[in-house]
Amino acid sequence: MTELSDREAELVSAHEQERPARQLGGPLRLGVWIVGGLLSVYSLVVVFRPVEALEHRMTFLAVALPLVFLCYRSGWSAFLPRLFGRGKSAESPPPETPAEDDPLAGVSRAVAHPEGTRRSERPSVADWLLAAASLAVLVYPLLDIDGFRDRGSGAALTDLDIVAGLALTVLLLEAVRRTVGWSLTIICIVFLIYAYYGAYLPIDWTIGHRGFDLGQIVSQLYTGTEGFFGVPMQVAASYIILFTIYGAVLDYSGASKFFIDLSFAAFRKSRAAPGRTVTTAGFLLGTVSGSGVATTVSLGSVAWPVLRRAGYPKEPAGGILAAGGIGAILSPPTLGAAAFIIAEYLRVSYLEVLLYATIPTLLYYLGIFLAIEIDSRRFSTHAVQVDAPKAGKLLLRFGYHFSSLILIIVLMALDRSAFQSVVIATAIAFALSFLDPQHRMGLKRTGQALAKGTLEVLPVTAVCAAAGIIVGVITQTGLGLNLSAIIVDFAAGNLVLTTLMSGIAVMLLGLAVPVTASFIIAAVIIGPALTTLGVTQAEAYMFVFYYAVLSEVSPPTALSAVAAAAITGGNTYKTMMMTWRYTLPAFLVPFAFVLTPNGQALLGQGPIGTVLLMTAVSAVAVAALALATGGMTGWPERVLAAIAAVLLLFLEPVPIVAGLAVLAVAVAVHLVRSRRRDPA
Repeated sequence: MTELSDREAELVSAHEQERPARQLGGPLRLGVWIVGGLLSVYSLVVVFRPVEALEHRMTFLAVALPLVFLCYRSGWSAFLPRLFGRGKSAESPPPETPAEDDPLAGVSRAVAHPEGTRRSERPSVADWLLAAASLAVLVYPLLDIDGFRDRGSGAALTDLDIVAGLALTVLLLEAVRRTVGWSLTIICIVFLIYAYYGAYLPIDWTIGHRGFDLGQIVSQLYTGTEGFFGVPMQVAASYIILFTIYGAVLDYSGASKFFIDLSFAAFRKSRAAPGRTVTTAGFLLGTVSGSGVATTVSLGSVAWPVLRRAGYPKEPAGGILAAGGIGAILSPPTLGAAAFIIAEYLRVSYLEVLLYATIPTLLYYLGIFLAIEIDSRRFSTHAVQVDAPKAGKLLLRFGYHFSSLILIIVLMALDRSAFQSVVIATAIAFALSFLDPQHRMGLKRTGQALAKGTLEVLPVTAVCAAAGIIVGVITQTGLGLNLSAIIVDFAAGNLVLTTLMSGIAVMLLGLAVPVTASFIIAAVIIGPALTTLGVTQAEAYMFVFYYAVLSEVSPPTALSAVAAAAITGGNTYKTMMMTWRYTLPAFLVPFAFVLTPNGQALLGQGPIGTVLLMTAVSAVAVAALALATGGMTGWPERVLAAIAAVLLLFLEPVPIVAGLAVLAVAVAVHLVRSRRRDPA
């Protein structure tokens, strides 16, 4: 992700679930960047010289966890005054609404790299002690990894093993609190208490279990690949780090600037062009940043002045920014971190997960573009002249930035692993940077990109390691199957009710914890509830994935929408509702591929004819949704259009015919009422 200015960083700090890192200075900054760069180099080398799974994950965390304590503030100085009623700390000042003459209106401003613009901060003595303790408890098993693994599998841990495991548990809880806040920390603590005291629950409770002592819990979490070093940690240390390195290389090679400039150059003339431009820029910029809120903030600083000049009111403009900001997390070729976990859980290639996401992505952007087209007429927006080179000229000069993105897909289609594909694409992006003298990757920029790749993955690493607590406890106690049974029983075995409850549960969970963590928790609890009722694992995991991501635009928190409202100065609630309207297809389409027999076609599964037909029907359903939420002015036709959309998303012959008939009636009613209002 690009390095943000002071005001942009404040906005991310206020609205992102991941906390902002310290601005280090002097020798410490250099040291951290060197260590981060070395960890990136190690991660790249391991792709071609594999290391045993447990050893690799421990080594990765042994470097990453100390960096968390050095790079992220403790936050206690802000928390304790609030806890004891002494007011708020000034550690993170509130964001300011941009002025009308915001100097960030230049197209390339969001992709600048201001160095040293914020006051440098130093870690405290406690931070250094925590970093040292992290290193000690993770290096300790590596000194005799085979003996350590044997003791864990034989339940013969030494007292030192148990002490080190408990220490690592506490350290991870603190790391998660620093990087993403209290919510996930508290959830992890609750799961640990449940594992230890589960035997005290009433015997007739479904979630009761025999209870586990400290040695058994530590053995589960610390000594194997079921806890801290499980699938989530594998994803962070093997997939996500490679993609953050790739994103950093793209960024430093000038790709971010090119994507922004190209988006603004591509749509110049129509009144819907500003909205389409912002959405396209969000998609392209998000492939580099990988964060919904950060993309919204970076994009908004550039795009809001353009949208304002085009005539967009504050709330619709904020909705477009937020919808565009999370679009890349839902979209190939990068998707979000949870997509890598899906590949690991399903034991399929990452390319297959990309194929699952392709049609839902097309429907998502179709819905946004239709809504933008409708709003451009409703708000009487107009084209805006932006000082950017022509699109053709940009493509001829800098179009090579697309080559590495395309190469990832091509290599995976040729049966290269995702690991090797992204490393090769990173090397190509590095080599192509020398075509641009302003962004060529010399020694300094290469070092910065490698370091940034590691620093960007630190919060996700902390989340994935701590999520291992939840996964480990669920596996050890059998809680996942028990909770799944409770969900199914509560819904009386009804798939529709179970799916509805699951969607609500994932969204509520996503309001409290980051997307990656909410997906992991929901996948092991809610996923089995859906598969029990006949839903395939792919459909279940993709359903959970979409609702985990959509929590970022779901009221009442809707982090991306709140950040967008802070940029535009619009009403927060109205911005949330506009964002919800733009993203509505993404909320409904997952129900289609879970509830209907032909729904798997939306994941690219089945005969090509069925896939194309169901995609076309779903596109008509998305158009009906657009008409229902803004394209029609009267309530009768809006209700009819909404009914038509729901019928069409059943993806069965009879409902499809009925949906088309209802949609035709809605259009006819709209035309008749329009002629009555305007006889001329």
